[in-house]
Amino acid sequence: MITKYCFGTPFETEAVTANLNSIAVTPFDLTKESSKDMFHCPISIKSDDNFSLEYEMEDNVIVYGLGEANRGINKRGYQYISYCADDPNHTENKFSLYGAHNFIIIDGNPCFGLFLDYPGKLTFDIGYSFHSKLRIFSEDSNLYLYVISGTNPYDIVKQFRELIGESYLPPLWAFGYQQSRWGYQTAQDIRTVADEYQKRGIGLDAIYMDIDYMERYKDFTIDEEKFPNFSEFVAEMKNRNLHLIPIIDAGVKIEDGYSVYEEGVAGDYFCKREDGTNFIAGVWPGDTHFPDFFKKETRDWFGNKYQYLLEKGIDGFWNDMNEPAIFYSKEGLENTFAEIKKLENRELDLTNFFYLKHLVDSLQNNEEDHKRFYHEVDGVKIRHDKVHNLYGYYMTRAAGEAFLKLSESKRILLFSRSSYIGMHRYGGIWTGDNQSWWSHLLLNIKMMPSLNMCGFLYSGADLGGFGSDVTRDLMLRWLAFGIFTPLMRNHSAIGTRNQECYELESTEEFKHLIGIRYRLIPYLYSEFVKAVKNNEMLFRPLAFDYPNDTQVRRIEDQLMLGDGLMIAPVYTQNATGRYVYLPEDMLYLKFTKGSDYSMEVLTKGHHYLLVGLSEVPLFVKPNHIVLLANPAQNTATLNRKNFTLLCYLTKEASYEFYEDDGITLPANGTTTNLSIDCPDTARIVTSEFVIN
Repeated sequence: MITKYCFGTPFETEAVTANLNSIAVTPFDLTKESSKDMFHCPISIKSDDNFSLEYEMEDNVIVYGLGEANRGINKRGYQYISYCADDPNHTENKFSLYGAHNFIIIDGNPCFGLFLDYPGKLTFDIGYSFHSKLRIFSEDSNLYLYVISGTNPYDIVKQFRELIGESYLPPLWAFGYQQSRWGYQTAQDIRTVADEYQKRGIGLDAIYMDIDYMERYKDFTIDEEKFPNFSEFVAEMKNRNLHLIPIIDAGVKIEDGYSVYEEGVAGDYFCKREDGTNFIAGVWPGDTHFPDFFKKETRDWFGNKYQYLLEKGIDGFWNDMNEPAIFYSKEGLENTFAEIKKLENRELDLTNFFYLKHLVDSLQNNEEDHKRFYHEVDGVKIRHDKVHNLYGYYMTRAAGEAFLKLSESKRILLFSRSSYIGMHRYGGIWTGDNQSWWSHLLLNIKMMPSLNMCGFLYSGADLGGFGSDVTRDLMLRWLAFGIFTPLMRNHSAIGTRNQECYELESTEEFKHLIGIRYRLIPYLYSEFVKAVKNNEMLFRPLAFDYPNDTQVRRIEDQLMLGDGLMIAPVYTQNATGRYVYLPEDMLYLKFTKGSDYSMEVLTKGHHYLLVGLSEVPLFVKPNHIVLLANPAQNTATLNRKNFTLLCYLTKEASYEFYEDDGITLPANGTTTNLSIDCPDTARIVTSEFVIN
């Protein structure tokens, strides 16, 4: 059951698609005793000039949710601030990352969920200040509070997902392996990447173009010197079964003669200062204006700009820098220079030196800049910081809405860096500028279920890490996990070590890992689409599937995947394997080398398993079927009719396999029921299956 409460005058974010009547709440204090009847859970709320909510947590309570957030699956013990932040150093002390996903589940007695539809800064203190207290507070009291009661956490997730609408569905080819790097400067650089992958027989479906493809970093332009005859180049890549994916940034360069800038000024499409002049921020192109995506006219205008690249054959995009990232503002520069001027005649002692350093460092992504520009919503001026978390969502919404008109029912790949709940209907996300750290591989693993809870199914991290220099073993271990994430993209920053699979020692091992991905794509795609249509999770904590097993409640480095799989990635340096806990007897399927794999049944309990750098452990629940396709080097040549079925059979097993053309919207595919008869005795079954 979901109940909607209205505090003050909330901003209509359009995060929710279900039409629920709300209960208006006037400013007052609620104790947990008086709130039981109203909120169906013992929470206390104070709502006057600001909003605060408190809940007393028992020791065994687990708190799930928050989507793209730091630390673990269980969010207890730390503080999280929903305020989209351009910060690539995701160390454990950071409170904010790129996304703002204000949904949590309190798995206690009672079990309930909370969604706070509030686009400004919102703090979740989950046992951080006081171990037993959950505290949520905002700067004002204008918000919608959704209280969701259910029988268990997964029931609450499904209710929430139904509330916020169906998740984005990408094209089938977007499940193939994808290669990216900030530093592919020319068309020839990209040809080289394609050549090196294809001559080695390593699977590949897409290559990305970072900011260097543009003419001086201007959106919806192409540098004709670096990328001559661009339409022909796109067609050349498509003839090789490769898709090119360009980046689109939020800022529009201020330059006379640049049509996008001139149209934006003429149409009044840019964010304003308080005095009505266009706000100026420095990003990659230098001085830029930010489109005011809060205006429908701006979304329509900016979304239609993607047509420039669609007409050249592009069928995928990634939206970036849309928190929005700000290197500096004009006001910030003026204030900083004025303060530096004051230091000219002072002795540069330690205090003044560190103050000078602080002045320069604080120019970038200074939250004071968010108070310097405004959006127009239905004729009303709203300061940016009050609705900051919606900016990336609305940018991606602009593109998603445009594609429905421009692409004629063809699916376009689209994902974003910044996001808010609601954006999941228009595109996926990648988890931003991570680092080549083992801790970020583990963070990637723990983040996937939380993202799924909030509707973000098409997601993944920069495999191998974006910043810093990757090592061969980290790249192999990260790929072994990335095999299972819907977005499987290797991406790195200019100036770091080249981490394309052919650049590292023992190319055959990388080829083998990516080959496993292609064999699993039909199964993963089938499970993905069913999760979209049924408001389910692709990745789940073990406790969601085994609620009565107390041992799994604290396991965060093993995940349930799809219909009946469990994954247990290796994520530590120099490890030869890892300990795994099995909640029941399972089929242990280990991919070894080439197209080989081994199978054995392991009993319930703890096991230490040896896992080589190019090996992938996978666990299959009894009477659940996993499908393996024949090897392929891209999705265009992938056979989705002939499969090897693997199963540990103790009784009858069946699987509903979903299939469609992988490109058309709406996705009206067909399902085929695969079944294996009950045996006389339990056994491992391997059989071939052909779909007519």
